[in-house]
Formats: sequence, C-alpha cells, structure tokens
Amino acid sequence: MKDIVEKLKQQEQRMAQEKGPFDLFALFLREDAPDKWDLLVAAEWIEQDKQEVLKYISTALQEVLIPDELLKLSRIVIIDENNPALDAFQKAVNIEHGITEIRDSNFFGLQIKHVYLVTSRKRNNEKKSKTRGKA
Repeated sequence: MKDIVEKLKQQEQRMAQEKGPFDLFALFLREDAPDKWDLLVAAEWIEQDKQEVLKYISTALQEVLIPDELLKLSRIVIIDENNPALDAFQKAVNIEHGITEIRDSNFFGLQIKHVYLVTSRKRNNEKKSKTRGKA
C-alpha cells in the first residue's frame, strides 16, 4: 500500500501546483469496507465544479496507478469546505505533501481502520470565513 500512497502523494503535489492547494488529501480504509480505500479530498477550487474535479482526479490517478492498484480504491469523496468535521480533523493533524498514518479512529462519523494522510492543512481563517459567507 505504501507504493500506492507514494504515487498519490506525487500526484497530489502535481494537482496542487496546477489547480491550487488541497486542504485534505487522504486515503481512508473504513471498518466496514475491508481492503477498499476511499480517497477523501477537500480544496477551495473543488467547490466550483465537483463533477469536473472528480474526472480530473480520476484521470490523475489512472496516470500513475496500475489496474490492480486502482481496484483498491473504492471512491473519491469530496468533503465540503464548510464541514465542521473537516475543521476538527485539520486541527488534530497538520501536514502538507507528506505521509502520516493513523489507525483505528473515528473521522467524519465513520469508524476508520487505517488512514494515509498526505495533506491536512488549515487555511487562513479569514479566507475560510469569507468563503462560508457566500451562498
């Protein structure tokens, strides 16, 4: 799994350079989904066109992962920037373009068996509050 995470880390950095920084980029292995990983992402630029972003990220993953590695991924989950759980997660863990592992925790209301965290960064509060004010 570490090879996959390293490839994802490289793609996360490339996508961040092209589109803008991620606030969350992590692989989650849910307790109820053995051997199927979810890629959780959050970024200000994702909010503009989620369908297009899903295609963009999927294509980026297909560029670096072989078919057997792709089969380990269940789905890409976009976390809303205004989700209070995202804020709590970012307060707990702060990393950018690295790899941190977390085991047996509860995040976003789900029991998580294993997490590979590439980026979890809290953006400037002023920027976030301006974003929250928009409808």
